[in-house]
Amino acid sequence: MDFFREQDIARRNSRLLTLLFIAAVIVLIILTNAFVIIFLLPETLGLMEGRSVSIDWNVVVTVSAAITIVIAGVVFYNMMRFSQGGKHVAEALGAERIAPATTDPHERRTQNIVQEIALASNMPVPPVYVMKNERGINAFAAGMSPADAVIAVTRGAMEKLNRDELQGVIGHEFSHILNGDMRLSLRLAAMLRGITFIGDVGAATLRATTRPRYRTSSKKNDGRAVALMLGLGLYLLGLIGGLMAGLIKSAISKQKEYLADASSVQFTRNPDGIGNALKVIGGYTPGMLVESARAEELSHLFFGQVKHRLWLMFATHPKLEDRIRRVDPDWDGQFIERRTTPLDTPDLAEESGGKQAARAMAAAGIVAAYETTAQPSVSHDTTLDEPFSASAPQHADSQLAAHLTEEARDPLGAMGLLLALLWHPDGSGGQLDFVEKAKVAGLADMVQKHGVALAALPSTQRLALVELCLPALKNLSPKQYSAFKGLLLEFIRADSRIDLSEWCLFQLVRHYLDPEFLHIKPARPRFATLKAVTDDLATALGTLALLSDDQPEHALARGAAILELDLPSKSRDSLGVTDFSKAVHQLATCYPLLKVTILKAMAAVAAHDGRVSGRELTLIKAIAAVIDCPVPTSMLPVNTTEP
Repeated sequence: MDFFREQDIARRNSRLLTLLFIAAVIVLIILTNAFVIIFLLPETLGLMEGRSVSIDWNVVVTVSAAITIVIAGVVFYNMMRFSQGGKHVAEALGAERIAPATTDPHERRTQNIVQEIALASNMPVPPVYVMKNERGINAFAAGMSPADAVIAVTRGAMEKLNRDELQGVIGHEFSHILNGDMRLSLRLAAMLRGITFIGDVGAATLRATTRPRYRTSSKKNDGRAVALMLGLGLYLLGLIGGLMAGLIKSAISKQKEYLADASSVQFTRNPDGIGNALKVIGGYTPGMLVESARAEELSHLFFGQVKHRLWLMFATHPKLEDRIRRVDPDWDGQFIERRTTPLDTPDLAEESGGKQAARAMAAAGIVAAYETTAQPSVSHDTTLDEPFSASAPQHADSQLAAHLTEEARDPLGAMGLLLALLWHPDGSGGQLDFVEKAKVAGLADMVQKHGVALAALPSTQRLALVELCLPALKNLSPKQYSAFKGLLLEFIRADSRIDLSEWCLFQLVRHYLDPEFLHIKPARPRFATLKAVTDDLATALGTLALLSDDQPEHALARGAAILELDLPSKSRDSLGVTDFSKAVHQLATCYPLLKVTILKAMAAVAAHDGRVSGRELTLIKAIAAVIDCPVPTSMLPVNTTEP
C-alpha cells in the first residue's frame, strides 16, 4: 500500500467533496426559492388565476443569501469544533479515554495492540477510547492529523473479538490515519451537517407549531398556518439535503474502506485477522450497530455501518460479504457465530511485563532491543515479515524492557524517561539542578537512575522509547506540560550545543503534544513543486549526508538525482541544527506525493555506502513524523546498523 499516494488521493477527494457540496448547496437554494415563490408569496395566487406574474428577484437574492449564510455558519462552526482534535470527536460520540495504567484486561489488550501498530507505523501511540455502552462491534479513528489522532473501540469489539481479530480492526483504523482519510472525513461531516441543518430547523418549527395551544385568535392561527407551511417546507428540503448527503458520503467513503482493509493486512501480516473479524460481525446479532446519538452524523468515520440500511446505494460502507471476499477469496460464505457472553477474559499477565515489552519491541522492528546496548555493532532488518504474536520471543534483558514499557504508561515515568535520554552521565551542565528546581517529587531520582542505563541505548531504540512515552504525557495539565517542555530545553542546552538526536526528541514532543495543549493546527500544503523548496532540500539532505563517514558530496548527489534537482552544496558551517529545523518545517508544507519523493531521496543519501546507520534511520523517521507523514517500518530502508 502506497500511503503517500493515498494521502494525495485523499487531498483530491477533498476537492471532489467541495465540488459536490457546492452543487448540493446550489440545488437547495433553487428548491428553497421555488418553495418560497410558489407557496409563501401572495403574488403567486395570480398563477392560480391564470395571470402572468413576474419573479421578485429581491426575494430570490434574500432567500439565497440567507440559505448560504446559514449553511456557511453551520459548516464553519463544525469545522472549528472538529479542528480541536480527535479527542473532542470521541467525547462527542460518548467514548471515554482509557487510562494508560488501566488494569481492565480488555482495555489493556486494546491499548497494547494500538501501541504495537503505532510503533510499526513509526508514530507515537495515539490515545485509546472505549464506547462502554455499545454492544456492536465497531471502531473509529478521528483527528485532523496524526498528531491529534485518537483510536476508539466499542466494548462489543473488545469482548467479542480475539486478539488477532481486534488487531485487524485496529489496523484498519490506523490506515485511515496514515492515508489522510481522517481530515477528509471530518470535513465531510462538517459540510454535510450544513446541508442537513435546514431540515433540523424545519423539524423544530413543525414541533413548535403543532404543539397544542388554547384560546388563540384567528390572526395567530393564520400565523401558525404560515409557520406550519414553512416548517414542512424546510423539513422536506432537509430530507432532500439528507438524501444528497447520503449520496456524497457513499461516493467518498466506500472505496476507502476496501483500501483500509487491505492496509490492515499489510500492517499485521495476517489476512485472517481482519477477515475473521468481519465474519464474526456477520454472525453476531447486534452486528456493527452503534446507538450513540451522534453516530449517524459521523457514520463514515466508523469501521462498519452503524445503522441498518434498506438502501445499500446510500450505505457509507461496502457490503460485509464483499469486504470479506476482498481479503479472503476462498471464503465459504459461512459467518463465525459467537456466544452472547464475552469471550474468555484476556490474561492480564500476557498483556503486561516482559511479554508485552517483547511484542512492542518486535513491532518497532527491534529484534534484540535492550540487550544490544552492549553490542552496538549488531545489525538488524527493519522490515516486519511476521504477524505480531501474543507469544513474541523473550530476550535476555526483557525485564528491563518490561520495566521501561510500564514506566512509559505513567506521566511521571514518561517525563523521567525522556529527560533521562538527554542526561549527561558525567553530571555536566547542571542538569540535576534544573530537575531539582522543578520540584516534582521523585523526578530527579528517576532521571538519574535511568540516565545511566539509557546512555548507551542505540538511536532506533531511543526513538521507539520516545514514541512510547508521548501518550502518557497527554494526561499532563497545560501548566505541567509548559514546565516539562521548559525543562527539556534546559537539558538540551546544558552543554551549550544541540545535536540531531536531541533535535529529534524535542521536535517529536513539540509536534505531537503542542496541538494537545496549545491548539496548534497542522501545516497546510503550500508547495506543489520541489523546485520551490530547493534551498530547504539542500539543507536537509546536506545535514543527513554529513552523518556519513566519508564522501558527503557523493551522498548528496544521489539524493539530488532522485529529486531531479541541482542542489547547491553547502559548507559544514552553514548546516547547523537551527537551519536544519527551519528546512524540515518548510518541507512539511509540501504536497503528499512530494513528501514521498523527499523521503526516498533521504533514504538514498543514507544508503549511499550500502548501509544505513541507526542515527540516519532515526533522523529519517523523525523527519517523516514531523512533516506529518509517518512511514510504516516495512517502507523504510533495510540492513541498518547501529549506532
